[in-house]
Amino acid sequence: MDLPLTTERLVVRDWSLDDAEAAHRIYGVTEVTHWLTPAMDRVSDVGAMRSVLQAWIEAQPNLPPPRGRWAVQRTEDGAVIGGLAIRLLPPYEEDLELSWQLHPSAWGNGYATEAGRALSEWAFTQDTDELFAVARPSNVRAIATAKRLGMSWVGETTKYYDLRLQVYRIRHSDLGDPEQAG
Repeated sequence: MDLPLTTERLVVRDWSLDDAEAAHRIYGVTEVTHWLTPAMDRVSDVGAMRSVLQAWIEAQPNLPPPRGRWAVQRTEDGAVIGGLAIRLLPPYEEDLELSWQLHPSAWGNGYATEAGRALSEWAFTQDTDELFAVARPSNVRAIATAKRLGMSWVGETTKYYDLRLQVYRIRHSDLGDPEQAG
């Protein structure tokens, strides 16, 4: 990936082990991990988070673009406020999921949409035709973000992660379409 990706307020970049404390403030919070798919318990401590980051960092070079995991850093203060990922959805053959996780203090500022849009635009330069987002039906924040990203509702399924999920999709041709942005 041509890193970092920069937006007006954010930098999307590779994770580093130096991010362990900041990442733990995100993935160690039940309000964040409760919504993740697949379901994930909160990371218990900074040491465990460092191990998770190590696994992500080691896996990254072996993932074909646009797959991977990245940190979201706010430019005004340098704080790591979240993470983004593009990965295969079950049955792990072709459907790519775009996901975002932000610390609760960063919610409601449009950061997930801003970072997700930048990552989507990059992903569509990598021979990718479409991206999906999945959300639990009660996760109104994730559903609203998917819509702000220009994603269209596809339906509801239990196909992914053995959970009942809402499915949203964006295609390269949808980018910049004001009809989709509502």
